[in-house]
Amino acid sequence: MAASPLYEGDLLCPQCCEIYCFPVLLKCGHNICRVCLQKFWEWKGCRECPVCRTVSVYGRPPINLPLKLAADNYQTQRTSRNQELCCLHNEKLKLFCQNDEEPICLVCHTSKQHKVHECYPVEEAAQQKKTEVLAMLESLKKKLRILNKTKEHWQETKDYIQTQAYQSEKAMKEEFEKLHKFLWEEENTRLKVLKQEGEIKTQVMCEKLENIKDKIKTLSSTISDVERALRASDLPFLQDYKQTKKRVKCNIQEPECIRDILINSAKHLGVLKFGIWKKMANIVTCVPITLDPNTAQSNLKFSEEFTCVQYSNKQLLPDNPERCTSRVCVLGATGFTSGKHSWTIEVGQGKDWYIGVAQESIKRKSVVFLNPSEGFWVIGLCKGDSFWAQTTPRTKLTLKQKPERIRVELDYDKGKVVFINAADSTTIHTFKDRFTERIFPYFSPGLYEEGKSSIPLTICPLTITVDVE
Repeated sequence: MAASPLYEGDLLCPQCCEIYCFPVLLKCGHNICRVCLQKFWEWKGCRECPVCRTVSVYGRPPINLPLKLAADNYQTQRTSRNQELCCLHNEKLKLFCQNDEEPICLVCHTSKQHKVHECYPVEEAAQQKKTEVLAMLESLKKKLRILNKTKEHWQETKDYIQTQAYQSEKAMKEEFEKLHKFLWEEENTRLKVLKQEGEIKTQVMCEKLENIKDKIKTLSSTISDVERALRASDLPFLQDYKQTKKRVKCNIQEPECIRDILINSAKHLGVLKFGIWKKMANIVTCVPITLDPNTAQSNLKFSEEFTCVQYSNKQLLPDNPERCTSRVCVLGATGFTSGKHSWTIEVGQGKDWYIGVAQESIKRKSVVFLNPSEGFWVIGLCKGDSFWAQTTPRTKLTLKQKPERIRVELDYDKGKVVFINAADSTTIHTFKDRFTERIFPYFSPGLYEEGKSSIPLTICPLTITVDVE
């Protein structure tokens, strides 16, 4: 036999007079909201029925599941009916106002507020607006992919900072092992500075990673909400359209370019012996410049306190903004904005190399020509027999003998770069230009074939007496 239909009056709690919420069935047969019953019992101080005052036995009254399902179903139907009706005219929402971006009824369309507005049927408008949101959603997904890729890059950078700090610490200890016992205090001081920088920069990357994780989480949540909205039926989608559109338009900034985040190895390891020269002057060597490994292409390796560079096997290095990736080269650790500076480079018997200076703003990630218009003032040896000055067009140099040591003299204020054969002090080539920004020493050692040794470029040390000349 079919059950009798339930009316709204059958679904009202006798205590709160609202639709049942988790109705429980008492022994006397009356149904009460669980929360209402608990409050009544606490107020009354005994377990009696609020309707007939019958005292219930100890134990938790069971939930009347059929009644709960009926009440929940009624609530859902009532909410759905209310959502489909105009709150002003109690008519069905059949149109969508393009100007106000909201569903309206036919009466609203004839009213003064919407009479001159563009209105479309709900089905047609929903399809159009879903297409718009889908396009904006693709933009959000693209940003999410960029954020995820940047996060991976930053994670690699963070790991490399720790590795770099460890390698710098190891190299520093090896240098200090060459010194006497009384230098341990100097070593410990420098290690403390290195460790502090490593911790600070690692902490910075941790904070950056946490920040980008938060952005990814926020953006992922927004995308999920928008996708959920897109899966909704037309009318609920349009009703939430304003909020959905506002979420899609959330402003997620592009990941920042983190500069100078790697360990400053040149500061810690460059000319380390010269730093303690007053104590160990007789065994210390000093060079006018050192190389900056954070700018080096990944096939370059260093030795002798970053004063020697040569081509080697490819290393896994982070693509930080300072690193040169378009050419096999490295810059000096110190740049110049004024004055006279010089350094001597031992090129040995290398068959291919380029040396000179480059300005700070050179393109480090894309291929450029080695000429002054691109920010380079360099000379080089090609295939072991022809010397060239990288002018525009490049100039072939005629030399009486092949130099093994070349001195580079930079006069920033006069805009001159002079290359001199250190063996006989003859001028190889002179560049004249006007410098407007910081200038760095430039080194590009020759490549080598598999199984053959490469010829390094080495910065020659200065002669040290009581004073440096």
